[in-house]
Amino acid sequence: MRRNKAITADNQQERLKTKGWIVGYTDGEGCFTVSIVRNRRSRFKWQVFPEFVITQGEKSLESLNFIKKWFGCGHIFINKRYDNHNEHLYRYCVRSIKDLAEIIVPFFEKNLLKTSKKKDFQKFREIVYMMQGQKHFRKSGLLKIARISAGMNRKVASKVLRILRDYTSDRSI
Repeated sequence: MRRNKAITADNQQERLKTKGWIVGYTDGEGCFTVSIVRNRRSRFKWQVFPEFVITQGEKSLESLNFIKKWFGCGHIFINKRYDNHNEHLYRYCVRSIKDLAEIIVPFFEKNLLKTSKKKDFQKFREIVYMMQGQKHFRKSGLLKIARISAGMNRKVASKVLRILRDYTSDRSI
């Protein structure tokens, strides 16, 4: 009986260490981003893409595989480099609204980031929850998402924000 408690305590300690490691890794190498791109098929001709990303060189690919396995969602993509770098870059990405809302966001709500990425995460979280509520399918929601995302990751104001602001009365958008 005592042995099981010791094993459980060890596992709990390992989980706490792993969570802290993932938070630190994300603080250093991660990004919460929201892109808004032209899409002629969508209602307002714009589509919202929230994304949680951690990027690493090929030598550290195993760490991305570990994180992917830990969260149980997302994909790893290769960004081949043909410049003077010796290794390709790999990106662990989570793009599914469901996975972002049910796995990634709750993890970082409970396990707080320590760097300025905390502010980006808060904006990201708001956008993910808006999208989960399908607010991005209304012009007012899309405009609000564009405003929030413009303040993330030291971006300049997005093209969609300027266009939506200029044509808020135009029903063709």
